[in-house]
Amino acid sequence: MARHSRGFDIDAANSHLRRVDKKLAAWMDKIGPINADPRWKKPFDVSDALARAILYQQLSGKAAATITGRVELAIGSDKLHADTLGRVDDAAIRACGVSGNKLLALRDLAARAGRGEIPDIKRMATMSDDDIVSALVPVRGIGRWTVEMMLMFRLGRPDVLPVDDLGIRKGAQRVDRRAEMQPPRALMERGERWGPYRTYASLYLWRIADFAATPKAPVKRSQG
Repeated sequence: MARHSRGFDIDAANSHLRRVDKKLAAWMDKIGPINADPRWKKPFDVSDALARAILYQQLSGKAAATITGRVELAIGSDKLHADTLGRVDDAAIRACGVSGNKLLALRDLAARAGRGEIPDIKRMATMSDDDIVSALVPVRGIGRWTVEMMLMFRLGRPDVLPVDDLGIRKGAQRVDRRAEMQPPRALMERGERWGPYRTYASLYLWRIADFAATPKAPVKRSQG
């Protein structure tokens, strides 16, 4: 059974992208090196990370952090697990500022975790990217983009290209000097040359999109 390590060789990724895509390479020179993400080396709890992703959806970072802090206080733990979330009733969680839809998502996540349906880090090390996506997107409130962010920023998978992400699409548009953004399927085909380091290409595409934006309106990026 194949095992997947967390993180990848940044130097190898850099060399590969420069070799296969001269347009992207020019932008890489302009932006400068992007270092490895330190979260690749840190342990994390999958259920907790997904719960936080749910709480942060469609909110500013400050508002989401405030609500998450209230939930932690209500359950008496800084870990959002099935057992800790189960310490309080729905009314107590709603009182923290959690919407009804997010509460349903948290309860669904907790139920699935309790049934052993949420793979932990050790199990994920033996799973492909697609298998991880398939295992997690059935959770209410968890879409492919959320799982892709976990693959990239938590697990350090080297070959993830989130083609539905607006920043990725805008970055690619600027690299190719297109009048319009490519649809996701076309962008996936465009990005095949970046494999097996599409994650590192994505990091540059986000920077390129930000580089193109005005300071007052930066393109939103993953909070990891």
